[in-house]
Amino acid sequence: MATRVLAIGVSNPEGPVSLPDGAWIFTEMDIGCITLLTGAGERRHIAKTPLPNGLAMGKDGRIWAADADEPALFVVAMEGKVEKFSSGSEENPFLLPNDLCFGPDGMLYMTCSGILRSEFKKCSGPESAYDLNYDGKLYRIDPASGECKVLDRGFRLTNGIAFGPGGEHLYVAETLSGDIFRYKYGLWQREYFGSVMLKPPKEYGRVAGPDGMAFDCEGNLYVAVIAQDITVLDPSGKMIDHIALPGKNPTNVAFDSEGGKFLMVTEAERNELLIVETDLPGLPLYQG
Repeated sequence: MATRVLAIGVSNPEGPVSLPDGAWIFTEMDIGCITLLTGAGERRHIAKTPLPNGLAMGKDGRIWAADADEPALFVVAMEGKVEKFSSGSEENPFLLPNDLCFGPDGMLYMTCSGILRSEFKKCSGPESAYDLNYDGKLYRIDPASGECKVLDRGFRLTNGIAFGPGGEHLYVAETLSGDIFRYKYGLWQREYFGSVMLKPPKEYGRVAGPDGMAFDCEGNLYVAVIAQDITVLDPSGKMIDHIALPGKNPTNVAFDSEGGKFLMVTEAERNELLIVETDLPGLPLYQG
């Protein structure tokens, strides 16, 4: 698959979202910005939050941003207005909001890594990151009422999230195990789907594992694997492809929303936005 560089000099990018006019939005985590990249290649900052991570776009055109440092969920208008929407419930406050997506029911589904960022930053090295006390959670959030419900917990750094074809299953990545899990919609019982690792995560000499992910129209799952590549799993969970990149720190992926065979990759080692030309278009996303 052909790969080309779309933008350079972005600051620890994450959370790509395709817009109908050919533009993209994404986060620049190190400078706390949500950024717009137009189809003409022009870049401008839309809004700032402390440490914006994953993004999702609602059908009303507002951006939902999971902020890893606040920690909170924000709603951002394209013209720049920022509102804090939720910090979780009193019983289950957000610790490190990560990635999010809308479901077929109009609800927002969000992963929370399971540890405060301040605790994660205390790690003396990559090995110690695997030994922290995580309680990663999967939340369902009502964008109208703000009700936050924990659907599952106990993950070791919950990360990427995506609905599969037909909305029948929700898929969630657990970074430190290298595993992808899924849930039958409405039952919310965790089941193993597949692994994306070429070797055990601890053997990479750094924090490694699955981050953001996206489906193509035939149900193949493209996963950004930190310290590795873009790994593709077929609908049975079997590894069928590896897409090598110039850098080794892909953080997230998103397909062009207009049916093009283009996969946006945010890559944080070289601080680039990449476009991978795929054989199939992406699966359309729910927008609330």
